[in-house]
Amino acid sequence: MKLIKTMPVLVMVFILSAFTVTIDTFNNGYEVGDIATDFKLKNIDGEMVSLANYKDAKGFIVIFTCNTCPYAVKYEDRIIALNYKYAKKGYPVIAIMPNNPDVQPGDSMEAMKARATVKGFTFPYLMDKGQKIYPQYGATKTPHVYVLEKTNRGNIVKYIGAIDDNYKDASAVNTKYVENAVDALLEGKIVPETKTRAIGCTIKVKKGS
Repeated sequence: MKLIKTMPVLVMVFILSAFTVTIDTFNNGYEVGDIATDFKLKNIDGEMVSLANYKDAKGFIVIFTCNTCPYAVKYEDRIIALNYKYAKKGYPVIAIMPNNPDVQPGDSMEAMKARATVKGFTFPYLMDKGQKIYPQYGATKTPHVYVLEKTNRGNIVKYIGAIDDNYKDASAVNTKYVENAVDALLEGKIVPETKTRAIGCTIKVKKGS
């Protein structure tokens, strides 16, 4: 009789354990100090882009973002500003759209092209077709930023997280995490804050994938 009573509890524990393992595995990705492998993804202009294309870069501001997330939309002008400020200093923005367009049609390649035209994007806007790259990085939100420093050993992750501390209002930002990280790297200093919590929408995948 006792065995029958404890069975539902054991089943629940097993289910929760399995769920926890799945979440932990899914969230695995790069940590600060890791070397990020290169990728080759299609840009909105039809060209394939990889980090290796940027021979003169000192590093990269890799941002997982999209058209449809309100948080990502709030940050669009700030992403444009980051590229304007840092691309000429050797740290270009590389934007990657990680959502599955079958789940989120507003993030199709055609929609990406249209959005980039409207906003005047001056940086690559790549599609993570097959959703292979964002799990490698460990991105979970849009937007989610990875600042990489280019070295002889490879592209080393130096910062992971949010762009700044106020997605609602750019004029009310107190701490510009990405700018602080890139400024420190350009000056040969230690990044003051290497990891923050990304605030945004979850990345859209097909159920069961």
